[in-house]
Amino acid sequence: MIRQILGVIIGYAIFVISSILLFKFSEVNPHEETSKLFMTWTFVYGTVFSFISGLVTQLIAKTRNLKVNYVLFIIMAGFATFSLFKSGGSSWTQLLAIFVFSPISVLGGLFWIKRNVTSKK
Repeated sequence: MIRQILGVIIGYAIFVISSILLFKFSEVNPHEETSKLFMTWTFVYGTVFSFISGLVTQLIAKTRNLKVNYVLFIIMAGFATFSLFKSGGSSWTQLLAIFVFSPISVLGGLFWIKRNVTSKK
């Protein structure tokens, strides 16, 4: 159980820290409109790190099911939904987190499970 909790915490931390770094170094406010190019870059960047967060969650938790990834999904989407209702300005980052990045984190876990099940046969 400790491994599963730790896996979710570290998986979420990967997602959050990578997001913070993206917006800090780009000096773009995530709650304001920005260029389509930067939105596209955020989509790709966020997708990669969401996949990694789901993969690392599974790596640490060492489960053979997606329960920990669903928990990660709920946490990611939950905080993004909370932010969506509490923040002013543009909501493009929250919508990406809810509808793209959260589901991609589940795919990262699924990839890890499928990779390890087939490699052990």
